[in-house]
Amino acid sequence: MLDKNGIAKRIAMELRDGFYVNLGIGIPTLVANFIPQGMNVTLQSENGLLGIGPFPYEPEVDADLINAGKQTITMIPGSSLFSSADSFAMIRGGHVDLTVLGAMEVSENGDIANWKVPGKMVKGMGGAMDLVASAKNIIVAMQHRSKDGKSKLLKKCSLPITGLGCVKKIVTELGVFDVLPEGGFMLLETAPGVSIEEIRNSTEGRLEVASDVYEMVV
Repeated sequence: MLDKNGIAKRIAMELRDGFYVNLGIGIPTLVANFIPQGMNVTLQSENGLLGIGPFPYEPEVDADLINAGKQTITMIPGSSLFSSADSFAMIRGGHVDLTVLGAMEVSENGDIANWKVPGKMVKGMGGAMDLVASAKNIIVAMQHRSKDGKSKLLKKCSLPITGLGCVKKIVTELGVFDVLPEGGFMLLETAPGVSIEEIRNSTEGRLEVASDVYEMVV
């Protein structure tokens, strides 16, 4: 199985030279640490940053430089700071090539629930609704199962929906999945040491297995 860094490292393989990428709160922020050497990728944060680098070591920490999740970050040469209004204009204008989001649930239709658990305090949806409505491509980084062992890849989301039919690909600790246009999850890669049978037993939504499924290399 993959840990959180393993999930982020596998997602980093989906990046392409020249991409503008928004990394959501949680596991997605770790992708910044695994951008392939020599690849030109510009990371964007909805609180008004463009050109985010890896997480800082202790001597580099600057409390004034934070991402949307309030984590301290670094900036690469050529980075810029601007208003949140300009940042959302960039998102809503379709200028983000890829968004990586965490999720509590994803349905077999590509619906995502990632912002609220009923009965628990929440500050608000943040930029998630704009991101799922405007990004050209959305990859979800998430745990496949809840703490009590229940599947989070579902037939239908039970939590409040953030966006409908928007998720294209999912990476969990068990594998890599495409969301099929007609509905359902297509298993493309298994995590090291994870069997297809374990993935089947951990997935509530309809699951198909690619004919050329293989164990991922991270």
